[in-house]
Amino acid sequence: MDNTKIIIEAIGYVGSALVLVSMLMTSVVKLRFINTIGSLIFTGYALCITSYPAAAMNFCLALINIYNLAKLFKNKKKYYVLKLDNDKYLINYFWKLYEKDIQKYFPEADKNAPCDAIYLVCYGSDNAGILLGIKNEDGSIDVKIDYTTPVYRDCSAGKYLYAYLASHHIPALFASTKSEIHRKYLLKMGFAEENGRLKKMLA
Repeated sequence: MDNTKIIIEAIGYVGSALVLVSMLMTSVVKLRFINTIGSLIFTGYALCITSYPAAAMNFCLALINIYNLAKLFKNKKKYYVLKLDNDKYLINYFWKLYEKDIQKYFPEADKNAPCDAIYLVCYGSDNAGILLGIKNEDGSIDVKIDYTTPVYRDCSAGKYLYAYLASHHIPALFASTKSEIHRKYLLKMGFAEENGRLKKMLA
């Protein structure tokens, strides 16, 4: 009997922890997904201890999250890309807004470093991401920064950008990174290890 009580309490703690952790997510999709799982687990816990108001509230929260997730996946984000000249004003402005987060993923990034490939990804009036790089003779790009803002960090902005680059005859992207988080992201986005660098074929 005591073991059962401990298990039930543990379930309640797990559910509560997941709901709390979800509040730390910068991605809306991750927030709602984790919150849904936490709410459903806590619903089970509340039913076990016969706390029906808490069970009803958490079950309703789960339904709301599921409804909003369905809307998010149904309404695909409509991005567009701006190819820019070496616009230092815009780069400085973007850097000022997201400097701490940029340095987290690109610790050696230098906003003043020369670059001749600049692409700004937008969603409506929002900045969704930016790519800074240097063009090679074959048209490929050595990527220095490929940054997505927290709200749009569900890979959709990156996929749109890479499709845009492919449609504009960019054959490949090359990247190097010292951030393990960013490396995992690049591998997830289809980059592969090649001679100590990461490469993604676009064409």
